[in-house]
Amino acid sequence: MRRVAARLGVNPASLYNHVPNRAAMIEDVRALVSAHIDSKPLRELPWEDALRAWARSYRRAFARHARVVPLLMTERASAPVLLAQYEDFAAAAEAAGWTLRDVIPLLTAFESFILGSVLDMSGPSVVFDPTGQEEVFPRFSAAFETLAEEDPADPVATRAFELGLDMLIASARPR
Repeated sequence: MRRVAARLGVNPASLYNHVPNRAAMIEDVRALVSAHIDSKPLRELPWEDALRAWARSYRRAFARHARVVPLLMTERASAPVLLAQYEDFAAAAEAAGWTLRDVIPLLTAFESFILGSVLDMSGPSVVFDPTGQEEVFPRFSAAFETLAEEDPADPVATRAFELGLDMLIASARPR
C-alpha cells in the first residue's frame, strides 16, 4: 500500500478512503484487467473453438499487465466480472460433458497455462542459452540454433502458447 501511495503521490492512509484493505485493492486490479477477457465464445461457440478464443482473449488481457500476475496469485478471486466469466466456463464445460467435480481443476489447468504464458512473454524472448556447451548438449544446442532464424513476427512465446493450447484443448475432451 505504501508503494502504491508513493506512486500516486498521496499518503498511504488516504488510500483507505477508496479501498478497505490490500486484498480489496488487488481484487480491484483483477477486475480491471479481467474486464478485457471475452468469455462470449464460451456461450456461443463449440467447446474446442470456444476454449481457443477464450484462452487467447485471456492471454491478451493479461499480457498488457504481466507484472500484476504474481500479485494476483496472492489473493482469492472474487471480482464479479471474473466470476461471471468463470460461470461461462463452468456452463460450457458442463455442456461439453465435464462433471462439476472436474470444472475447477480444468479451469485451473487453463489459467495456469495462460498466466504462465503471460509471464513467459514478459521476460527475454528465450530464457535459456546453451552457448559454449554444444558438445555436452548437442541436440538441445542444435534446437537452440534454429532460433537464429526466428521470425520476429512469430516469437517463441507465441508459438509455445499456440502449441501448448493445441495440446491442452486436445486433452480438454471429457473422459
